[in-house]
Amino acid sequence: MSSRRDLLRWQFDLVWSLAQLHFEALTDDDTQWTPAAVRWTVHRGADGRWHPDVAETEPDPVPAPTIGWLTWHIDWWWSSAIAHAEGRPVPEHTDIHWPGDITAALDRLHTLRTQWLAILDRAGTAELDTAASYPWPADTGLTVAHLAAWVTAELMKNVTEIGQLRMLRAAGPAR
Repeated sequence: MSSRRDLLRWQFDLVWSLAQLHFEALTDDDTQWTPAAVRWTVHRGADGRWHPDVAETEPDPVPAPTIGWLTWHIDWWWSSAIAHAEGRPVPEHTDIHWPGDITAALDRLHTLRTQWLAILDRAGTAELDTAASYPWPADTGLTVAHLAAWVTAELMKNVTEIGQLRMLRAAGPAR
């Protein structure tokens, strides 16, 4: 057993358990709540699919995301991390669509969790030390272990944003 892998797994499990506190409370109304005039959200396109707001260069000010957008964002980067770890092409953001409601979005995140845990659970020292070129350039010297740590950090960041939005919506407008 790899003690590094065990630590990465423990860290991920901790963040996932905290994520459940917010995920279990989400409703469909939460997903489209608009926290600010400048925002990123998901929109149903003419093709019936839900597409995210995105920009090649991050705008200034950075748009405040909706919970729908954040759940899409988790799906996109996590799908990309899994594809990279499995040696498959990393999907473009246009390849990942928001499923349209919170139940389906959370089902998708649970599926990604299962896929990610399978990757972590089979990773030994050699796999963890393999070079990784996602989400950073290939010549950085970073490894699959760095990718695993990044996945947990990114999940923690996005779940914190979801939780903050959920609490702001529940608290109501400022007086």
